[in-house]
Amino acid sequence: MSLKPCTLATVLLATIGLTTAASADVQAVPPTPRVASTIATNLAVPWGLAFLPDGSALVSERNTARIKRIAGSTVTTIGTVSGVQPAGEGGLLGIAVAPTFNTDRFVYAYFTSVNDNRVVRMPCNGSTLGTPQVLISGIAKANIHNGGRLAFGPDGLLYVSTGDANNTSNAQNRNSLNGKILRVTPTGAAAPGNPTAGSRVWSLGHRNVQGLAFDSAGRLWAGEFGQNTFDELNLIRAGGNYGWPTVEGRAGDARFIDPITQWSPAQASPSGIAFARNTVWLAALGGQRLWAVPVLNGALDGNPVAFQNGTFGRFRTVSVAPDGSLWLITNNTDGRGSPRQGDDRILRLTLG
Repeated sequence: MSLKPCTLATVLLATIGLTTAASADVQAVPPTPRVASTIATNLAVPWGLAFLPDGSALVSERNTARIKRIAGSTVTTIGTVSGVQPAGEGGLLGIAVAPTFNTDRFVYAYFTSVNDNRVVRMPCNGSTLGTPQVLISGIAKANIHNGGRLAFGPDGLLYVSTGDANNTSNAQNRNSLNGKILRVTPTGAAAPGNPTAGSRVWSLGHRNVQGLAFDSAGRLWAGEFGQNTFDELNLIRAGGNYGWPTVEGRAGDARFIDPITQWSPAQASPSGIAFARNTVWLAALGGQRLWAVPVLNGALDGNPVAFQNGTFGRFRTVSVAPDGSLWLITNNTDGRGSPRQGDDRILRLTLG
């Protein structure tokens, strides 16, 4: 009896140790990141990273409120952001460069002031910063859970992650800016098409999101600190409720969206994330490693793999550079790590 073509294909694949998607998924293996060089050293509690159109980079320092520019091997301070009041986990946090930078010259920042967390933008000519213009204020602050990541989406809108400010009820309160991912225009107004007209809230039920990244299809991913049980990597949906504080990690509760994958806090404590080569890259603070999570069409496509486990200590931020490499920032000088000679540093990783 002859085999039908699909059955024959299944048999042939099975003989070499593979199967078709109908019987079992062939899981992807993420590329291997290799440290190619050290971009910068002796940074003071670096937090945010953004690239200018000319390929140079801007780095924010949480406690000094300075923004530094890295061009080749040269590191210069281009300004100190006024109004920053560092304390605990607060200070100068995320930064972003507007996609319209070549015409408007704006750099965006999220920082903790004396009264709140806020989002500002500043004119930047590449070597100096102008006066901050407040776009969003009134985001509650605390010594912990200030959120702080900024990312421009492919829609040209600004996405802002906020923490629950150590008040768990904020995350489910739709009238609070805390425990949310916000979607706003470049002037800070609620973006058109948000789930609730006139509201800046894009998603809710977050404890402390510190990682935002868009994949090649424009989907938004977020890395989130759990409490004692599970840290999360989430695929963000408009209007989605991610469960905090009712649930932490996967719950199978129809009211909430489960994470794509999860870890114990000792393995992760995720901060910045990036997307490259069908992989979400996640910088882990407590876990002191770089996680690579293979994904396909918005779903997990293999097992997460850890790299640089303990080699350089805590990792705060990972970003894709214009040349396709990863820039990975350590965070050992923040009072919770063990600084090594030259810390904190930025590493350049190539993907094999």
